[in-house]
Amino acid sequence: MKRKPIRIATRGSALALAQANQVLAQCREKFPKLVFELKIVKTTGDNMLTASLANPDASLPKGLFTKELEVALLKKRADLAVHSLKDLPTGLPDGLKLGAVAGKRADARDVLLYKEPLAPGLKLSQLPKGLTVATSSTRRAAQLLVKRPDFKMVEIRGNVPTRLRKLAEQTELGATILAAAGLARLQFTISPEGRLSGSEVPEGLLTIMLDTEEMLPCVGQAAIGLEIRSEDEQAASLCRELNDESTFQCVTAERALLRALGGGCQTPIGAYATLEGTELRLRAISFLKNKIRRSEARGPVHEATALGEKVAAALQA
Repeated sequence: MKRKPIRIATRGSALALAQANQVLAQCREKFPKLVFELKIVKTTGDNMLTASLANPDASLPKGLFTKELEVALLKKRADLAVHSLKDLPTGLPDGLKLGAVAGKRADARDVLLYKEPLAPGLKLSQLPKGLTVATSSTRRAAQLLVKRPDFKMVEIRGNVPTRLRKLAEQTELGATILAAAGLARLQFTISPEGRLSGSEVPEGLLTIMLDTEEMLPCVGQAAIGLEIRSEDEQAASLCRELNDESTFQCVTAERALLRALGGGCQTPIGAYATLEGTELRLRAISFLKNKIRRSEARGPVHEATALGEKVAAALQA
């Protein structure tokens, strides 16, 4: 009797497929007797290429890049959905849960990309005054303007190669910001002097790695989330084998903070939790209500949710 395949739902972008294939390889390695297949699903966000993500318009639905994947799970057209965890809302539909974080978190830092004829190896403070920076992230824009209030921020849409091409070709754009993990998953590389290279990378693009002390990442950034049906024991057993527990607890703290603040992936909030010994350290920054608030706390690993809620309360105080 032919074994029924376990269907892994994913978006169809190059980055989403890179993540899904990473999960697929892990599944096949850990469960060689099972059959897995990818199911590509187009999401609302994929169809809204001209909508503003930086404008906090209440008419934009939550879960722009996740809703259709969740529908596939609920209707049992898929058994497991792969997400960039930063895109997954903290409030999941009834009947679904975050089953695992697939593997250790990648580099959670952001990368500022600029272009020649500026010199390689510059620091943020050395970039030209009044530089135009393209980003659709309110979190990135707000934190960058704290460091460089002279910069001009404009919005940009499109997948990673599209944004790189826009930066290279549009003379009015001086820089953009992308996630280090996304660049790495697309097999783009950064040379010691900071040059970006890879297929679909235009010539002349240079990079500045932004340390988390300079710019806190988005909640869940660089982690791959696996969403499953709450009562699906087979999927749950797979997730137990695929899950990286330390990363799971870190993102649990971050997501608890975001949930307590009522935010989503486009809310101007940065948060980053790390495991230090037997404790979690959670740092956060908020620009809600046009006020800059920072907070940091530590707590036991098994109290990740409480830690997130504690830091959220401090940001609201």
